[in-house]
Amino acid sequence: MAPEIAFAINVSVDELLTNTISYGYDDSDGHRIQMTVRMEGSVLVVELADDAKPYDPTAAPYPDVDAPMEERPIGGLGVHFVRELMDGFRYRRSDGRNIVTLTKETRNGGSAA
Repeated sequence: MAPEIAFAINVSVDELLTNTISYGYDDSDGHRIQMTVRMEGSVLVVELADDAKPYDPTAAPYPDVDAPMEERPIGGLGVHFVRELMDGFRYRRSDGRNIVTLTKETRNGGSAA
């Protein structure tokens, strides 16, 4: 796998898991987050499933990256990075679980073109 593809996957998964663990649970119970990785032709598919509170990261507002740093609110860049780094970013809620699917083309250094 090209280093830029591995980087994109690592950053995206890290950002999404950090959000889930930091904000998705409001109890001290044990929880399980499942990650599935597979190839579909030349496309790497990563699926994250959790039992956290319902949250659709694909609906998160886009940050104003042109605003001066001192005027920007804290947070919101993680999902922005996922949008920028991945070729596909989908969400669904099923059986009490959040399911996020990420896709990344592995040919040509990871460009979807």
